[in-house]
Amino acid sequence: MKKINVTVWDETQGPIGPYSNGIYQAIADFLVESGQFGKVRTATQPEPEHGLTMEVLADTDVLIYWAHNHHGTVEDEIVERIRKRVNEGMGLLILHSAHGSKIFAKLLGTDALHLRWREASEVERVWKIESNHPITAGLPDYFEIPKSEMYGEQFCIPTPDELLFISWHQGGEVFRSGCTFKRGNGKIFFFAPGHEGFPIYYMPEVQQIIINASKWAAPLGDEPIKLQNVTKSPEALRIGDKTE
Repeated sequence: MKKINVTVWDETQGPIGPYSNGIYQAIADFLVESGQFGKVRTATQPEPEHGLTMEVLADTDVLIYWAHNHHGTVEDEIVERIRKRVNEGMGLLILHSAHGSKIFAKLLGTDALHLRWREASEVERVWKIESNHPITAGLPDYFEIPKSEMYGEQFCIPTPDELLFISWHQGGEVFRSGCTFKRGNGKIFFFAPGHEGFPIYYMPEVQQIIINASKWAAPLGDEPIKLQNVTKSPEALRIGDKTE
C-alpha cells in the first residue's frame, strides 16, 4: 500500500512561542516519528508561491494548514490551487485559527472567521463524542488542555458531516472543536485547539488526533475526478454499437 505524503503548511517561518523550530516543524516531527507516513514536507507562506507549487500539491495526499493572522495576504491563485486539489481528492486538515483562512471559507461557503474567542490561559476540556470513528481511535472519553485560547459558539460554519469533538472552556463556553466535511472527492477535518502561545501540539492526545485525521483524510486511490465527453453510452457498448 502506498504511504501517505503529507505537507505541513504554516503562515509563519521560524520560532514562535514554545515551538523553537516553528509549529510546522513540530507537527512534521511527530508525523515522521510515528513511522506511518511517506514524505513529510513543510511549506511556509514567506516562500515563493507560499511553498505550495503545483508540483508540491500534486505530490501531497494530505495538506495540514495552520494559520492565524495573515489570511488576507495568501494569494488567491494559491487558494484556488488548493481548492482544486481538494476537489480532486487531496485531504485537508484545518488547524486552530485557520478557520479564518480563505481556503476554508471558499470550501465551506460561509465566513467561518466568525465565532467567539478570548485569548486567556484557561483550561479546555475536549470531549470525544463519536467513539467509532478513525479520527477518535485510541483517545480517552475526554482530555484536558491546561492552557488554551477560548473558542465559543456560535461558529459560522455549515452543519458538519460529522461532529467528533466538543470543547468546554473554563469560562463556561462550548465549541464544536473537531468536525469533518467533504468537498468533491476531498475530505476536510477542522480541529480547533492549537494557539501558538501554548505547547498544545506537544500533547500526545493532540498528536494522535492529527495522525489519525491525516490517515483518514488521505485519498483512497490515485485517480482524480475525471470530467470528459462520453461519446458512447453503456447500452451502446453493451450491444456492440460502434458508432460515435
